[in-house]
Amino acid sequence: MTDDRSVYIVDGARTPFLKARSGPGPFTPVDLAVQCGRPLLLRQPFARDAIDLVILGCVNVIADEMNPARVAALRLNLGEETVAFTVQINCGSGMQSIDTAYRYIRDGSHDLILAGGAEALSHAPLVLRQEAVEWYAGLARSKGPLDTASHLTGIRPDFFKPVIGLERGLTDPITDLNMGQTAEVLAHRFSISREEADAYAIESHKRLARAQKEGWLTDEISPAFDRDGNHYAHDDGVRPDSDMEKLAKLTPVFEKPYGKVTAGNASQITDGASWVILASQQAVEEHGLTPIARIVDSEWSALDPSIMGLGPVLCSTAIARRHNLGCDDIGLWELNEAFAAQVLSCLAAWQDDAFCRDVLGLDGAFGQIDHMRLNVDGGAISLGHPVGTSGNRIVLHLANAMKRKAVGRGMATECIGGGLGGAMLLEGVT
Repeated sequence: MTDDRSVYIVDGARTPFLKARSGPGPFTPVDLAVQCGRPLLLRQPFARDAIDLVILGCVNVIADEMNPARVAALRLNLGEETVAFTVQINCGSGMQSIDTAYRYIRDGSHDLILAGGAEALSHAPLVLRQEAVEWYAGLARSKGPLDTASHLTGIRPDFFKPVIGLERGLTDPITDLNMGQTAEVLAHRFSISREEADAYAIESHKRLARAQKEGWLTDEISPAFDRDGNHYAHDDGVRPDSDMEKLAKLTPVFEKPYGKVTAGNASQITDGASWVILASQQAVEEHGLTPIARIVDSEWSALDPSIMGLGPVLCSTAIARRHNLGCDDIGLWELNEAFAAQVLSCLAAWQDDAFCRDVLGLDGAFGQIDHMRLNVDGGAISLGHPVGTSGNRIVLHLANAMKRKAVGRGMATECIGGGLGGAMLLEGVT
């Protein structure tokens, strides 16, 4: 045994990411977590009771699955005595589960933790308008037939037209800007053109299509099967035939007519789940595990919610400075593609001397991240962005891509609604 408190990612799996279409998809958040959790656990050399803790990120928890981490743990037969809890930090929830597990193991209280993220955005609830809620509450307080009849005269047709809860959830309550509008703010600040955003989106789809064709995601994805026997084997939002002409025909969604964000260069609304298994050095030795990567450090940052998309710049740079790393010292980057304009704004910020001096405290620009080292197999624009899952997926995929490419160091980072950012530095294991 050893006193080394290194924390390793030893395995992981995710479902295919399934694009939300005309109604609720075939899986709830817990369904998704179970679909990829079962094959992941079945291939492990340790007994299920060796797992100390289960942590799951989930934002849109449905009413039938309160504390989805616990529901998933029980459905995965991890035992009634296994503690499981759910974390929520918007887009960072799936990474938060890993970070919480990382800190527990590093501090010596745990040795083997299952950390994941699950989200079924197609199951986002329909909610009533506030006026309708108040009317129904008044109806419930009515006393007697005459009072009820009188109250019924106040009914309006729009009381029966619900609002998709996701629409409210994607609007910041402090700034009253939705997430797409915050990307427009950044596009204006860093002069990102519509053409640049569309070109980035096309590349995301091409990279995912290539990864699927080459089989680079085969070990990462566990096929899912619904109750009707339908089989889901790959991320189904990819559009490899996308081109500049097609994307140019799309109108801006949030700032018409001159905005830069369209349905074609933004992340897709998607269902999906992802798990990673984190282990201490002691657990690695005890169970004969083979690590994929070592977690070196993590960081969370906060900023003005109206420019939340710059979150990755703050937290990633903080980690880099702490470890005396320059831009070129990080071999691979996974930067969650909330919006193409947002990703490009982060890249521009890192190259902006004034921004890096005034905001990041650097002597000058952090540097230019080579596109060949960024989101090498596509990202949320082509895969989709199941909010509570994405942070987990980018860490898992970064670890796998580093192993495949024999890269020694990688950074996974994301912007988070509400004006936050999360980042995690990984190191390859030889």
